[in-house]
Amino acid sequence: MTKVEELTNPALFADEDRLHKLFTALRKDTPVCRVEPEEYRPFWAVTRYETIKDIELDNEQFLSNPRSILRPTEVEQAALKAFGTVNALEMLVNMDGERHKKMRRIGQNWFSPKNISNLRGNVEQLAKTMVNQMASLGSECDFAADIAMYYPLRVLMATLGIPDEDEAFILKLTQQLFGGEDEDMARTDGEETGAATRNEVLRDFHTYFGKLIEEKRANPKDDLATVIATAEVDGEAISHLEAISYYVLTATAGHDTTSHTLAGGMRALIENPDQLRLLQDNPDLIPAAVDEMLRWVTPVKSFVRTAKDDCEVEGVKIKAGESLALYYPSANRDESIFDEPFTFDVTRKPNRHLAFGFGPHVCLGMHLAKMELVSFFQELLPRLDSIELAGEPQVAKAIFVTGLKKLPIKFTMS
Repeated sequence: MTKVEELTNPALFADEDRLHKLFTALRKDTPVCRVEPEEYRPFWAVTRYETIKDIELDNEQFLSNPRSILRPTEVEQAALKAFGTVNALEMLVNMDGERHKKMRRIGQNWFSPKNISNLRGNVEQLAKTMVNQMASLGSECDFAADIAMYYPLRVLMATLGIPDEDEAFILKLTQQLFGGEDEDMARTDGEETGAATRNEVLRDFHTYFGKLIEEKRANPKDDLATVIATAEVDGEAISHLEAISYYVLTATAGHDTTSHTLAGGMRALIENPDQLRLLQDNPDLIPAAVDEMLRWVTPVKSFVRTAKDDCEVEGVKIKAGESLALYYPSANRDESIFDEPFTFDVTRKPNRHLAFGFGPHVCLGMHLAKMELVSFFQELLPRLDSIELAGEPQVAKAIFVTGLKKLPIKFTMS
């Protein structure tokens, strides 16, 4: 592989130093760079902050459908055969125009700052429970696997109205869907691998959430799952596939990205003890610190847009139908936007990071994610007397959503 073609190599995203060196070079020399990997359809890699922001805003020219995520050609073809679409699901991230606006409204009120504030008590209680669980583990744990992986999942399950006993199942499927390129997370219960295995994971999601739809329509509750199951657009109930897709997006992206930010944020505090002390002495800085953690970690590595018409991006001619991959970790280290971008600074202001995307497709659950992170660190930091690494942190291998899978730590708590 040439350097730029490594952008389709999951191992690159597990090596953060190497990844950021590549992005820094691309921002400087070829901010819109042609990539032609063997197992993927070609695309243009876009790495500068302002360019990514402009593309995100122009959703009429740069479309999310039909290609919103980088997937191997084999996976796209298998999904098309199995589900009738290269995306396998009808998610918000694959939609454009009026359809996207109308489908987005289904969850928009639920995830609004006003409604999210009503969930604060439950979120804070779950944060307290998880911090108590961390304390019960003694003086050592794997923070990524034992704490960060479960806290956002439990918030999400409570929000959706998913039974507690299904926690392990949802966690397993999410890891297999987003982390299937990593040997520690890939599905191994059979001989098939690659596209076939991924489609089996999606079928499991279809089956599980299909039953949930039936249950919520028969016995509606005051939860997000009922809102989705009973949603209507233009006076007609949304399709079965649209409802399942809404569930999958909410139940996976809604916790996996937050867990990666939580683990990565903790690692950043351990490796920058002056910043940890600053937060403990000034807890009012925690909300700003959470934004810096989001910038620092950027768990969603890219989304893809397709050019509707011929155009130019940074002087590069893009043909209609060609794909552009928007690299958010690069945008969030852009030297033209952030002072000392490779310094972790909990007082950074302003902090206009793109960890949640931008424009019409900005993350629907960003207010809940921030609340979860703020609540956890507000609960943990006053009780944390000491903390240090107890081994080598490990990042999962994946090109779409990834973060720490292992963060061994030693700590003392009051």
